[in-house]
Amino acid sequence: MINIDRGAVAVWRRNADVFFKTWKTNFLPSIFEPLLYLVAMGLGFGGLVVGLRYAGQPIEYIRFLAPGLISISAMYGGFFECTYGSFVRMHYQKTFDAMVATPVSLEDVITGEIMWGATKSLINSTIVLVVIMVMGWLLFPEILFTAPTVLLVPPITFLAGLMFASIAMIFTALVPNIDSFNYPFFLLITPMFLFGGTFFPISQLGAAEPLAYILPLTHSSVLIRDMSLGTLSYIDTIATVYILLMTAATFYLAIRLMKKRLTK
Repeated sequence: MINIDRGAVAVWRRNADVFFKTWKTNFLPSIFEPLLYLVAMGLGFGGLVVGLRYAGQPIEYIRFLAPGLISISAMYGGFFECTYGSFVRMHYQKTFDAMVATPVSLEDVITGEIMWGATKSLINSTIVLVVIMVMGWLLFPEILFTAPTVLLVPPITFLAGLMFASIAMIFTALVPNIDSFNYPFFLLITPMFLFGGTFFPISQLGAAEPLAYILPLTHSSVLIRDMSLGTLSYIDTIATVYILLMTAATFYLAIRLMKKRLTK
């Protein structure tokens, strides 16, 4: 039985307060990283890409890439926060012990951590979206998103963040030490980063294309790109269902495994 109360909000607020006390160092990477990717990959590498098509229409590479950067930011925001961030608070700072000594339950602590991981995904990806839009207005009109469905991108990144934060918390419950996070990053995050439909259409993978749909980032990328460009199709429904089911399953498993670890 999982019992989640208002204590989860208190845990979320505690992490938010710490984050906004150091907002300058937290915001700068989210602002400059998409700029570097757009210039290096979108303009530099994109100049070599000819004949790219998406949703049956020709598309410039930098316009294809931009939503992928939003997806990557959502993935990294939730996963980093609920692996390294949560592990440090749990193991080194003993913050979890201090919170559990209050009326806050273990379920509240874990849920609050996952909610904060999703919030980091929302913050980081929204910053990337704003940077892309500003660059579109000022420098590169081809990446400017004009479809009204772009307003749905932030909520989608929060939902994707819940999924990635829940997956991350599972690893936090299992790893023996902080160095062991190298394994999920190498075996899961890097393959998603490369093959999750962020830098090129997964149709380019040929016979390996079905394997890409196993990866959580693929569904996030498809959904965010289609909402950004206004190219909606049945695949977006499949992607939404996938994210919802994956989030529910991994959230439940994260709660169970973290409770087992913290009550040893």
